[in-house]
Amino acid sequence: MKNTLTAGAALLLTTTAAHAVGLDRSAQSVSVLFEEGGETGSYAELSYGYVMPDINAAYLDALGGAEIDDVAEDFSQLGFGYKRDLDAGWSIALIIDEPYGANIQYPDGLVPAVLSDVSAELDSLSVTAIGRYKFNENFSAYAGPRAQRIEASIVLPNGGTTVDLDESTAYGYLVGAAYERPEIALRVALTYFSEIEHTFDTTTAGVVEEELDVKTPQAVNLDFQTGIAADTLLFGSIRWAEYEVVEVIPTPVGVSITDIDTGTSYSLGVGRRFSDQFSASLVGTFDTEGDDDLVSPLGPTNGSYSVGVGGQYKVNDNVTLSGGVRYINFGDATIAPGGTEVASAEDNSAIAVGFKVGYNF
Repeated sequence: MKNTLTAGAALLLTTTAAHAVGLDRSAQSVSVLFEEGGETGSYAELSYGYVMPDINAAYLDALGGAEIDDVAEDFSQLGFGYKRDLDAGWSIALIIDEPYGANIQYPDGLVPAVLSDVSAELDSLSVTAIGRYKFNENFSAYAGPRAQRIEASIVLPNGGTTVDLDESTAYGYLVGAAYERPEIALRVALTYFSEIEHTFDTTTAGVVEEELDVKTPQAVNLDFQTGIAADTLLFGSIRWAEYEVVEVIPTPVGVSITDIDTGTSYSLGVGRRFSDQFSASLVGTFDTEGDDDLVSPLGPTNGSYSVGVGGQYKVNDNVTLSGGVRYINFGDATIAPGGTEVASAEDNSAIAVGFKVGYNF
């Protein structure tokens, strides 16, 4: 039960995580640490996700009520994980993912022009190396460094000032511990991710060049699973991320161009093995809303809930294929650049699909 069900569950919790708090994309899962290796003690996986948001808005009636269509662009996610068991209770893992992202683009030529051509594009890449030590069959601890690369370009409301943040690489760490009881497929893992401070070479309005210090948030993941019946697994996660520390304050603007609430994401699901080759899972997720429904035009949603289904097929003793699809419903929000309400974003959603190939050897 343990080996067949957990990979399908992890797929739904990670590769299709378009719904997560703040700028989260990958949810920074460390589940590869707990995969079992093959003859050499090794396991590798490659994952791909594609997210199709349907986010629309409308100016408030006082501003004419014009519709604003297709605010968010489709995006894809790639991930790679490798784990190898060593001697004397040690194992190592390497995780490559895209932890944060943004793909917002308002149409040009809007009337009034306050939101015309406003956009945000953020790309990231993270490489994490982890060492894990098992004290016994039940308890283990793990830690490792993280290298994080980010670049972004933002076009602001009310005039279209462009802020470009050139590529920056900075470093942090993670540390965690796990408790397991293999006979009932029980595992509880707690992981802390450190805050990371970047220094960006920044250009504002194509003229003002300066260095800006910007933090990415510290976060805590709690992941759990347990067998609840023969061939049936209950699993879930809680992720907290301190996004209120993320501030980008270009000198010509004078205030932060970001306004992201600290948030928490909750997931709960069930997996079922139907044969030695095939298992399936169902998962629901809830992401908390902000203190109010006022949001930046660069993040025109407020919380979400979602439901996803996934399947996993064991091709042979070495290769496993997984896939999942998730429907996400975003919370309604009022778009308020600088605190001034100008538009509403309601009844928005997204579809996310994910695929993963796992290979143990």
